[in-house]
Amino acid sequence: MNKDQLIIAGIINGDEHVLKGFYRDNIRYIQGYILRNYGSTQDVEDVFQDALVVLYQKLKSGILEITVPVKTYFYGICKNIWKNRLRKKKKLITDQDQVSRQENVNDSLVLDIENQEREHLYRKHFRKLSTNNKNLLLLYFEGKSAKEISQITGYSIGYTRKKKFEAKRQLLAMIEKDPMYEELKMTS
Repeated sequence: MNKDQLIIAGIINGDEHVLKGFYRDNIRYIQGYILRNYGSTQDVEDVFQDALVVLYQKLKSGILEITVPVKTYFYGICKNIWKNRLRKKKKLITDQDQVSRQENVNDSLVLDIENQEREHLYRKHFRKLSTNNKNLLLLYFEGKSAKEISQITGYSIGYTRKKKFEAKRQLLAMIEKDPMYEELKMTS
């Protein structure tokens, strides 16, 4: 069995040694994310425990097929739980002045977090592109025209447009295959 299979079996069976190891190996990632996104150390513990219950229930059901490392999947569960809690916090405030202030703060917090995650997803896959494709897209992002880019790269204008289209299509295909893409799509 590989490490992830051992972890999955340990979680399903309630193996204390595996659970302690899983906690030790993952708590700092979860803590970093929640503390960076307006949470407290108590929030970290609560989210971790709730996410572990969700993971256990999904694994125990037998219908979950994890195609990424367990650690990555668990991190996604934690992020979803935390984003949902931030959304709910704004609904619990009763004072009208506080409500409008808090809604604006929480809405912008959630949007900031989601935008950071989108940017991270984009950058992660942008780095995987070939050097030529990265350079071509960077020139477009700088606002250069196809004519200017063709002069810089030595390509014809038509070939420059074709290469830009192919580079964007390749980048989008990589992003859409990432499990995080589905998660971000659901929160939009």
